[in-house]
Amino acid sequence: MMKTGKQRFVILLLSAGLMLSGCSGKSAQEQVESGQAAEAPHEHGHQTQLSNGDIQEATSSIDELPTFLKSQTSELQTIYALSAQVSDVLKYIPCYCGCGDSAGHESNLNCFIDEIQEDGTVVWDDHGTRCGVCLDIAVESAKMSSEGMSLTDIRNAIDEKYSTGYAKPTPTPMPPAES
Repeated sequence: MMKTGKQRFVILLLSAGLMLSGCSGKSAQEQVESGQAAEAPHEHGHQTQLSNGDIQEATSSIDELPTFLKSQTSELQTIYALSAQVSDVLKYIPCYCGCGDSAGHESNLNCFIDEIQEDGTVVWDDHGTRCGVCLDIAVESAKMSSEGMSLTDIRNAIDEKYSTGYAKPTPTPMPPAES
């Protein structure tokens, strides 16, 4: 059963009636050519711009959102918080925006979170702030999870919906067999 707080996130997102568009922004090649690409170690509160243009920032836990979200809408901030709450689901859900090739993402989770380290540090990624496909997949997956769907059923539903007319999916592993 899902926690009440997580249910509130899903209800808020669904009632907001989000209308989202596809990914935008400069290509990785444009970032390199313009000299905007840089990489540095992840430190708490420090932002790192990757060669593909994405910004990453580390916080001490999933309860602390990155500062790059401060200028974003409350709906977007809520989706980021939700993605952290359903990270155990999103790591098995592919993204169909093309970020597997352009950003090296392995699942929809990577559009929001690059990694959750053993000490609880979260390395957030701002890719999702510019990509409606990423946002839609995360919200739909969270909704299905809140309805009690299995990981396999969520994965199959996302694959079926996005397999035609979208970019190649990220190389996401299938969920473990359910008992």
